[in-house]
Amino acid sequence: MMDIFSIMNISATGMTAQRFRIDVIATNIANAETTRTPEGGPYRRKIPIFAEYVRRYMEGKEIKGVKVAKIVEDDSYRLVYDPDHPDADENGYVKMPNVNVLREMVDLINAQRAYEANVSVFNAVKMMANSALQIGRT
Repeated sequence: MMDIFSIMNISATGMTAQRFRIDVIATNIANAETTRTPEGGPYRRKIPIFAEYVRRYMEGKEIKGVKVAKIVEDDSYRLVYDPDHPDADENGYVKMPNVNVLREMVDLINAQRAYEANVSVFNAVKMMANSALQIGRT
């Protein structure tokens, strides 16, 4: 059986993970037209991968939650014909990032809703704990 603090920890780590995902999506959108990076070539779309977080501590208890396991970079790119672009090759094609702003916006809405769901769980557990304390006072 889970205690109240375990549920709150799962929600809190879920909020942290979704906030990180929102930051990554914002970076992808901001670099949707970046053709030149310090590493060379076009910007690479980043995708965060989440995993279960479990840490054991005294008396065999566990702290569970969500963590960012890794960030995957999309190595593909789009070729756009623009011979006037400073990064165009000899045939007039420019390597553009494989960032679809529409897909990023859908992912952003999904991350926002997941964040809000975690906030709702956290607040519901907090209200239950507060109600339990009120019962003890009477």
